[in-house]
Amino acid sequence: MSTQSKVVVITGASSGIGEALALEYAQQGFTVYACGRNQAKLDILSEKSANIIPCTFDLNDKNALKNALPKDLAIDHLILNAGTCEYIDNPKQFDGALFERVIQTNLIAVGYCLEVWLKQIKFGGQVGLMSSSAAYVPLTRAEAYGASKAGITYLAKTLSIDLEPQEIGISVIHPGFVKTPLTDKNDFDMPGIIEAEDAAKAIFKGMSKSTFDIHFPKGFTWTLKVLALLPFNLWRPLAKRMIKT
Repeated sequence: MSTQSKVVVITGASSGIGEALALEYAQQGFTVYACGRNQAKLDILSEKSANIIPCTFDLNDKNALKNALPKDLAIDHLILNAGTCEYIDNPKQFDGALFERVIQTNLIAVGYCLEVWLKQIKFGGQVGLMSSSAAYVPLTRAEAYGASKAGITYLAKTLSIDLEPQEIGISVIHPGFVKTPLTDKNDFDMPGIIEAEDAAKAIFKGMSKSTFDIHFPKGFTWTLKVLALLPFNLWRPLAKRMIKT
């Protein structure tokens, strides 16, 4: 099917997976609305392809979000990729403000986007929600990040049921480790880490096929899926050794 004149909206497009997605979709002939908070980075991104239109705003600002895109824009693919990651290093001194920040950006802001843009998805369109392979199993220090991504996975499952009569497909994206500015900050081993460009290709392929669970790299994510079948009392000691500080 020709992608000429199709429209994709991508949040968090100023770096990492979002930037790679914008370039991949542009190369495939889509008109790309690349959304983010960093105007300078989005301008540089748009210089790489005439198909990329930069849109600068903060997803946590509901008023700005409502005016970010043309209200008559018909969207073929919507990828809600923007997110953040912070770890809770001392659970006894639980950082409620950190927890709120991560949940707000990774989960609540997705609700804002759906409120504004879901009505603009074309019949037969596809929505991609960025979860994480961390949603498969509980990991140390990931109380905030993991909870936010588990919420995204649940949200995707329920939307896939309720939007089926409207012929709107849902994809939930569960990456393993991808080399991005966020993962560059990690202080632990990241098995199977891949480049953002490879992640973008996998996501584009999955979205184009209306795949519900887009997960990669397969060796890593299938391992986590199998481990998720273990009783929790068997998984817990393994989890303690997976992330070394």
